Amino acid sequence: MNKPENLLKQFLIEAKLSGYANKGEAKEVILADDCKELTFEEGQLKYRDRYFGWNPFIGEEIVWQDHKIIWAMNYYGVVSSEVIPVNQVYDFLRKAMRQITDDKPFRGPGSFKESDFEYVDENTGTIEQFTGFERIIYQGQEIYRLDYHGGKVKAK
Repeated sequence: MNKPENLLKQFLIEAKLSGYANKGEAKEVILADDCKELTFEEGQLKYRDRYFGWNPFIGEEIVWQDHKIIWAMNYYGVVSSEVIPVNQVYDFLRKAMRQITDDKPFRGPGSFKESDFEYVDENTGTIEQFTGFERIIYQGQEIYRLDYHGGKVKAK
């Protein structure tokens, strides 16, 4: 694995851990178009996560290096059951996202369990180009799903 790829993976982990995964610590800005934005910068790298909505929601994550886009991911998620309040589902989601791994730093780990909740992430590809989905299962029933895709981007 080349060094720039490792650098990007480590940066994504730090950015995601400082962003939505740690909602209490992240500074979320609400923009004029009602978009919520979280940002993180380190050296020549900048990360921005923007999303719209609550349930369902849609968003994108972008990484720039030296002011040029190098990586992006789009996502769409929805809590599909009223068995558990949406806030509790998203609280568990943030816990799962804090378990992010350095081999595929797209969302959370392959699996994570706590009490009656289970998080499952399935994906194909590498940081170069990938697609996947995450689910939250509560007492054996799927109550949340998010689809995502992305990869490296080259500026013109």
